[in-house]
Amino acid sequence: MTMTKTISRNFFLLLFLTLIITAFIGDPAAKQANKIEATPLAEILPTYATHFDFPVGKPDGEGYYNAQVFGKNNHLGDDWNGNGGGDTDFGDTIYSVANGYIQSAENQGSGWGKVIMIKHYMETESNVISLYAHCDKMLVTKANHFIRRSEPIGTIGNADGIYPAHLHFEIRSDTDLGIGGGYSANTSGYLDPTKFIKAHR
Repeated sequence: MTMTKTISRNFFLLLFLTLIITAFIGDPAAKQANKIEATPLAEILPTYATHFDFPVGKPDGEGYYNAQVFGKNNHLGDDWNGNGGGDTDFGDTIYSVANGYIQSAENQGSGWGKVIMIKHYMETESNVISLYAHCDKMLVTKANHFIRRSEPIGTIGNADGIYPAHLHFEIRSDTDLGIGGGYSANTSGYLDPTKFIKAHR
């Protein structure tokens, strides 16, 4: 009788321990399905972009001119060239136009070359993206990395030899747009970069 009680007690103890261990370990697949994606800290406590400068010749674009303005030939940005023309601005520094967070920095291939995109959180307006294309070098690569206004982010390039050296620069009001084509009659989601910067000095 005592032996039976001992076996019975040990059985229930083993069953109890098994239930506890199972509860702690759980089903890995179920845990993965219920996993909650963390919201980037930048979206919770962003450092706002309160002032904007020009991306070259900081802070006012000194020594550069806008060779192809927004809207000309369905252009979706501004093309910044050095006053010397040609490739005289090749390798010149590109600066972040405002406080923001790196959204992407990668080679987008033919026609674009190396492209940097920075998300700017606006305290009283919709957020915007600044885009810097045809770079020779990218000085930033880490997504969500905080960048201050006027901080160097890259150098002017020629999209791996496709164009004369210049900076193709965009401001986008639609922060979810894909890379796109740089030209379109439909300007929805795009802002005139020079007008925007002048309105946010």
